[in-house]
Amino acid sequence: MNPLAFFQGKTVLITGASSGIGEELAWQLGQAGAQLTLTARRSDLLAALAQRIAAAGTPLPLVARCDVTRDGDVEGAVAESTRRWGKLDVVIANAGFGIVGAHRDLSLDDYRRQFETNVFGVLRTIYAALPEIEKTGGNVVIVGSVAGWTSAPNGSPYAMSKFAMRALADAITPELSLNRVTVTLISPGFVASDIRRVDNQGTLQAGAPDPIPQWLVVPTEKAARQILRAVAQGRREAIITGHGKVLVAIERFLPWLSRAIKRRIAARGGYRSEAGKQ
Repeated sequence: MNPLAFFQGKTVLITGASSGIGEELAWQLGQAGAQLTLTARRSDLLAALAQRIAAAGTPLPLVARCDVTRDGDVEGAVAESTRRWGKLDVVIANAGFGIVGAHRDLSLDDYRRQFETNVFGVLRTIYAALPEIEKTGGNVVIVGSVAGWTSAPNGSPYAMSKFAMRALADAITPELSLNRVTVTLISPGFVASDIRRVDNQGTLQAGAPDPIPQWLVVPTEKAARQILRAVAQGRREAIITGHGKVLVAIERFLPWLSRAIKRRIAARGGYRSEAGKQ
């Protein structure tokens, strides 16, 4: 069975849909016949994406400008979505970014800013959508990261936020199953997107190079297909990308090797620097 058939006629709300994984998920879901609500801060990019999806002969997605760090924004987007589509079947909490830097060079404000988007933004999304999701016995999708399994030098704020997402998913999966809600945690490795071109203030540095070797970066289209397959199958967690699976396996079964690798990365100045400051 084609996994995308699961989404035909379902209403799906995606946060962080203006670029990267969120944008590609929206495109593939549109091709599957889903009724979409696209949210992000950059409404101009959302509007262009919505027109591109509709031009392929599928329903025009609803566009809602939404900042997941602001109380009330996600609630407003959910209200608009249910007025337009009449229900909500799937919510994909995808909005996020990464703060990087050596611990001694970061401040408490850096960690707070990271958690405001990557942790509290996800919580705001789930709290806003859950009453409607429970009505349909639908799906909550949390986009975490392989960094939620294994952290890297210079990446402590991001890894902390993604470890928190894995803990959240682990705790609420059995809770929400009592109301017929399925939770899927998505843990990608390196996927083609703008996330590594966003600086510590959350601003896109469009000209910044991707610090990750291209042979290690998985195309967004492939990652999105794997994500949607995992959601359609009702999986508890899906680790996306082959290298992601290897990194998780090393952390779980060869922790001494993981520690040795991290010492070498730390000695070289961390796995990457802030976008725009290489």
